[in-house]
Amino acid sequence: MRKMTMKVHGLYWKIVTSSGGVTNGHAKLMDLLDEAVPGVGTYEDFNTIDWVREKSKDRDRHREIVNRSKQSTWALLHSVNDAFSGWLLMLCIGLLSGALAGLIDISSHWMTDLKEGVCLDGFWFNHEHCCWKSNETTFHERDKCPQWMSWAQLMVGTSEGASAYIVNYLMYVSWALLFSFLAVSLVRAFAPYACGSGIPEIKTILSGFIIRGYLGKWTLMVKTITLVLAVSSGLSLGKEGPLVHVACCCANILCHLFTKYRRNEAKKREVLSAAAAVGVSVAFGAPIGGVLFSLEEVSYYFPLKTLWRSFFAALVAAFTLRSINPFGNSRLVLFYVEFHAPWHLLELGPFVLLGVFGGIWGALFIRANIAWCRRRKTTRLGRYPVVEVVAVTLVTAVLAFPNEYTRMSGAELISELFNDCGLLDSSKLCDYANLDGVSNITKSSNELPDRPAGEGLYSALWQLSLALVFKIVLTVFTFGMKVPSGLFIPSMAVGAIAGRLLGVAMEQLAYYHHDWQLFKGWCSQGADCITPGLYAMVGATACLGGVTRMTVSLVVIMFELTGGLEYIVPLMAATMTSKWVADALGREGIYEAHIRLNGYPFLEAKEEFEHKTLAMDVMRPRAGGGRRGDPPLVTLTQEGMRLEEVEGLVGGTQFSGFPVVVSHESQRLVGFVLRRDLLISIDNARKHQEGVVSASEVVFSDPAPPQEVNGPPALKLRSILDLSPFTVTDHTPMEIVVDIFRKLGLRQCLVTHNGRLLGIITKKDILKHMAQMANRDPDSILFN
Repeated sequence: MRKMTMKVHGLYWKIVTSSGGVTNGHAKLMDLLDEAVPGVGTYEDFNTIDWVREKSKDRDRHREIVNRSKQSTWALLHSVNDAFSGWLLMLCIGLLSGALAGLIDISSHWMTDLKEGVCLDGFWFNHEHCCWKSNETTFHERDKCPQWMSWAQLMVGTSEGASAYIVNYLMYVSWALLFSFLAVSLVRAFAPYACGSGIPEIKTILSGFIIRGYLGKWTLMVKTITLVLAVSSGLSLGKEGPLVHVACCCANILCHLFTKYRRNEAKKREVLSAAAAVGVSVAFGAPIGGVLFSLEEVSYYFPLKTLWRSFFAALVAAFTLRSINPFGNSRLVLFYVEFHAPWHLLELGPFVLLGVFGGIWGALFIRANIAWCRRRKTTRLGRYPVVEVVAVTLVTAVLAFPNEYTRMSGAELISELFNDCGLLDSSKLCDYANLDGVSNITKSSNELPDRPAGEGLYSALWQLSLALVFKIVLTVFTFGMKVPSGLFIPSMAVGAIAGRLLGVAMEQLAYYHHDWQLFKGWCSQGADCITPGLYAMVGATACLGGVTRMTVSLVVIMFELTGGLEYIVPLMAATMTSKWVADALGREGIYEAHIRLNGYPFLEAKEEFEHKTLAMDVMRPRAGGGRRGDPPLVTLTQEGMRLEEVEGLVGGTQFSGFPVVVSHESQRLVGFVLRRDLLISIDNARKHQEGVVSASEVVFSDPAPPQEVNGPPALKLRSILDLSPFTVTDHTPMEIVVDIFRKLGLRQCLVTHNGRLLGIITKKDILKHMAQMANRDPDSILFN
């Protein structure tokens, strides 16, 4: 045996290998290219992958393909196909995700309008499409046409009066209850993983955790259908987060068509990182923002190659969505804005104020939502998801209908709030008092000077204030229910309402007090100084940043979403302010908080480890049982153990792997073997290797020791042994151990003292230790 020692930041990793066990400076973990035993090298459900082993497998596979490509033309073509397969996979993901997103957008728009009426020319037309060809619409009532009939017109023959209002009210509530009931029933019956946003789980999966079925075909099918139903029901939720889950489901299913990605969990996660970018690209029409979102918010391992492929996949998805044209305006962006007045430096004050509001609201929302979700998990409420969803939908629909700003969908509301009032706008938010000469001054440019608010605007402001309270309260109870629910649109709606209210207040202040020092020099009487729509856009950015703690990707998404590149500085100022304020009140974003609530084994890269503990304080199980009552350290020896002993030892424990030592007396480390690989290899040997019985010797050494005369043949398991497990000494600071686990994606690390094995540290041990040091319940770290 020889030892190869490598020093990294003062830490020595001792990699023990046998002579000839190193290829090009790396220990060859397993020869899986020629692996005959099916199942070896795979992982069980709710386990963490071994990133080091997966990357080593891929390097070995790539090296083999390159070597063979020099031998024949067919092998060369296979090599070219292997190199091109990644780009082909990205193309397929972009096309499928873009098509599904377009279908979801069109379906949800139609079903949302179905709550209010139906089109006589064809029930499949939504309200807007139904009135497109009509020549009987008026300027002030452009959404009314003979072809579109409200439910009151169909049932009682009139659209006016108390009876018509009651019929429309009842039909609105009935459709909302039907949609939400169907959504929660489908989720509960066919795909429980289709509920929620999906982003916390996607982050956990990308970090290496395996949740079988979470990205499967049933989840994709049910999530696509129930997402349309949930959005159409009028609940305070969005479809943008769930679209990331949908795109990742598409990627996971398509990965099975390509051997390179089907057989390697690390390579598959590179594809899923690109799929997360595709999800945001089709959700907002923001391909560049989607790539940055994947890089900043969800990805654990994001090499440069994945960046290029994410960009390509997001481009294809955006092009596909643009071809479908679900918004009917020939634009890719969801909320196109065109503000006529530039912003002034002094307006940074109100923009920062919106950032403060977004940060405070984000932090308080996270605390309230987590408290409610924890109550749902720990009380009888969690046993009745259908009742909860229907009850919240009933409250939402009953309160939403009387207020036109809560009755409309979240995307429509945000679009209305972002709008800059022009000459042709008939919205109540643009109902200002008319002044003499205004039309003559501004006809050519469609610009209007700041004017006093009219009765319609005051009425709209009261309704918006009520809508703000409505959104703030109901979003707390809605996010986390057993239906697909995103948080982007509700958060943006809260911020957009607050921003529009502040924008109108600033506009009126500038009109009535243009001689104040604050407005002197840049806002004269009769000028268009303040743009309330810009304040709404900044407020939406601030609130979304306060909830998710996104920064760079959020700003890029917002200016792609609105086309407002000129306003990037106000967006940056509000985003950073909201993050600073929210971080001061609580370090976790909403997705990290839900990861911790559910006990997922996720090591957050942003969380600092500031304690002075050592590896010996965390390792387990300790030799001899330890002072905490841990079970004794279970090891296998490289020679001398019978098959029945190994099976009894493995069957009597629940550990996911076992260190292999020279002998129980010396405890000198040889390697590490995974429980799943060991059981599969033993089962395969009993079925296919002649003469293997319970008395057969299990051998991990090479060369194998001489066999007993007339004894049963030995079971040689050298091929499944990891000869280079990561080891640290017992006095290694835990901050270094945590850093190793984060950067290398380890699932376990062995602890030694003078080369003698002492214990083992797993990812879950580290998470439990971090929870304990933060005065949280360490037993909360489990998959729930």
